[in-house]
Amino acid sequence: MNLTDQLKDQMKDAMRAKDKVRLGTIRMALSAIKQIEVDTRETLTDEQTIAVLTKMVKQRRDSIAQYEAANRPELAAVEADEIRVIENFLPTPLTEDEVAAIIDATIIDVGAASMADMGKVMGALKTKVQGRADMSAIGTMIRAKLK
Repeated sequence: MNLTDQLKDQMKDAMRAKDKVRLGTIRMALSAIKQIEVDTRETLTDEQTIAVLTKMVKQRRDSIAQYEAANRPELAAVEADEIRVIENFLPTPLTEDEVAAIIDATIIDVGAASMADMGKVMGALKTKVQGRADMSAIGTMIRAKLK
């Protein structure tokens, strides 16, 4: 069963349970997926679906930061609830040690020696860690290793 089908099944379960937060969040995710499928005229793979969900989580984290800066904790709480629902459909996050090991291995595989090779490393890493680690944090770690 692919990820989109899992989302649809969970949407039905949320309807039955009358869980409004979960239902709304899953509908929002399915809508984003459907919009991309209509725009590209092809069905998304699980990897592409994970990319969409990861983007949604990132957007919500940015919103939380803005709401907290504006002293609106009730809106930040709504965004946090949505993140928890979306993260149920993402792969298990990597630990910092696992990310460091993957970065080291990728740097060796690509043969990166300086900051000029950072793009190669990021490109190779993206498929390995997508949905499992924050790419901006990974960029920072790569910069530290390639200095």
